[in-house]
Amino acid sequence: MGKKTIVVLSGAGVSAESGVKTFRDDNGLWENHRIEDVATPEAWNRDRELVLKFYNQRRKQALDVQPNAAHYAIAELEKYFDVKVITQNVDNLHERAGSTNVLHLHGELFKARSTRNPNLIYDIQGWELKEGDLCEEGSQLRPHIVWFGEEVPMMVPAIEMAGQADIFIVIGTSLVVYPAAGLYRHTPPHTPIYIIDINRPDIRFTSNMTFIHDKATSGMQYLKNLLIEQYANS
Repeated sequence: MGKKTIVVLSGAGVSAESGVKTFRDDNGLWENHRIEDVATPEAWNRDRELVLKFYNQRRKQALDVQPNAAHYAIAELEKYFDVKVITQNVDNLHERAGSTNVLHLHGELFKARSTRNPNLIYDIQGWELKEGDLCEEGSQLRPHIVWFGEEVPMMVPAIEMAGQADIFIVIGTSLVVYPAAGLYRHTPPHTPIYIIDINRPDIRFTSNMTFIHDKATSGMQYLKNLLIEQYANS
């Protein structure tokens, strides 16, 4: 038999343990900015310089952090399984830990795209994207991020990926941000679903679901060992 396919849905709780700040802080601010001022199309149209500066700071911060034990445990599963990662995170910590098949639902911090032609996407070298940085067609580059109020174009391939899962893992996400929160419902019937989080998500649990009440790092290491023991040789 071939390797089983594990699909992982990861959220902000995975990156948080590496020191990446999330916008769901208690005060509702993201690095002292309202979401509406830095992460919407309206914000971009209103104050492009502020938005560019905000994401430059996010990039600078992301270069200072390292993958943690949860990222590495997910990457190590590739030795035993066909692992596909669907992440709500825009950082590149999964890739840096060694994961080779990562789909970014909400865009990528270290990429920029044309404001005129969304198919023109470029790697950002270093951490700065500036006013006057243009695509090959001459329009300003913007962060390659799905802002609030924008379509999530990667949902279609993510749904297809979830449909291929023999095992589905949800880690570091409270399953409240849609459309990503509904991805587990697209797994084949009776697929084992493991949910790792400090807080039990407010969903209806079914018999194929296992909740692991733990933080991302220790919870994922525990689950990695469990899955290798149970499934790797079957």
